[in-house]
Amino acid sequence: MRKGLFMPAKSGSIRAVILDWAGTTVDYGSRAPTQVFVEIFRRRGIEVTIAEARGPMGSAKRDHIAAVTNLPRVVAQWKELFGHEPADRDIQAIYDEFLPLQKETLAKGGAEPIDGVPEAIAELRSRGIKIGSTTGYTRELMEVVAPIAARGGYAPDTIVCSDDVSAGRPAPWMNFRAAERLGVYPLSATLAVDDTPLGIAAGLNAGAWTVAISQTGNALGLSAAEAAKLSADELQSRLKHIEDEFRAAGAHFVLRSVAELPLRWAEIEHTVQAKQGNFATH
Repeated sequence: MRKGLFMPAKSGSIRAVILDWAGTTVDYGSRAPTQVFVEIFRRRGIEVTIAEARGPMGSAKRDHIAAVTNLPRVVAQWKELFGHEPADRDIQAIYDEFLPLQKETLAKGGAEPIDGVPEAIAELRSRGIKIGSTTGYTRELMEVVAPIAARGGYAPDTIVCSDDVSAGRPAPWMNFRAAERLGVYPLSATLAVDDTPLGIAAGLNAGAWTVAISQTGNALGLSAAEAAKLSADELQSRLKHIEDEFRAAGAHFVLRSVAELPLRWAEIEHTVQAKQGNFATH
């Protein structure tokens, strides 16, 4: 093997972790993009609910806008206001307005690392694990997010953005690109970590093991302070529903936060090693 092609972990079968950003490693509750999606439609007189705004989360942002714009309820509002169904030029106009507003929102507090994430990543690196990342944000948006996250202690080895590849999630291309940059293959030697079903689908489509994040992400959709106000029973009830949905979507493991990843590492490694050579069946 040519020196420098890739460096295996010190032990075990997983050599790299490829993590999503909003709701997974930064921005507890994935609130920054949601706020902007609601606002950008409100400016056009279109009412979009938080649930509708969160529905396509994980996809490339223009694709996300297109998905919301094409919801039957949104189409009906659009026709009533503008006399026609939304066209591609309308989606592009919304996207063009979305980008600067999203940058402004991110700069004001949508890029801080989630508690425990920097420490968890440091622990994984100490075990020889490479750290990659993928995101539905564009490179322009990540130029705002990445420096703030780095100041907070989180800086992955590589960042792959939705506009770096031909198609965003659920396509596997971002995971492939991240693995290529990290020098790790096959993808069954990676964990794809995400807080959305689209992200889990992208990981599965890449042939990676998948880890879904339930509490800090888009599915629960609460800030850390809001989550802390829930009773233990209420939080557990909500998380069980979310975790059941992730498992139904094919997630191999479900964690409340990336902060738990080192604590669950032995379990993950045991499962991966037990199914080596029979990856297609897991």
